[in-house]
Amino acid sequence: MDHILTSLDADKAEDIVQIDLRGKSAIGDYMVICSGRSSRQVASIAEKLVDKLKHDLGRASRVEGKETGDWVLIDTGDVIVHVFRPEVRDFYQLEKMWVPAGGPGAEAPHTPPTSPG
Repeated sequence: MDHILTSLDADKAEDIVQIDLRGKSAIGDYMVICSGRSSRQVASIAEKLVDKLKHDLGRASRVEGKETGDWVLIDTGDVIVHVFRPEVRDFYQLEKMWVPAGGPGAEAPHTPPTSPG
């Protein structure tokens, strides 16, 4: 997981959110959602991540959507990574699907604290 987050950060991915799926879904242990500023950056972030995982860890990943660059899904087996253009991310709002409002399970630097009651 650290390898993925480090790669995304190094490639200037924005608004990186990590969601713990353990006990919630069989698709993986974690989901990571992030944004790139353009279709070109989204495709580049995804391509570099896949290359780093293959080179550094010997792990092949399945990739979908890299051709259009609007939304790229990278399946590493235990971690699912979504790289979006901001408009597409706003439209689908995957974070809200996996983490109920005010609920535990997501770690995001931009999440405001919730007030009690």
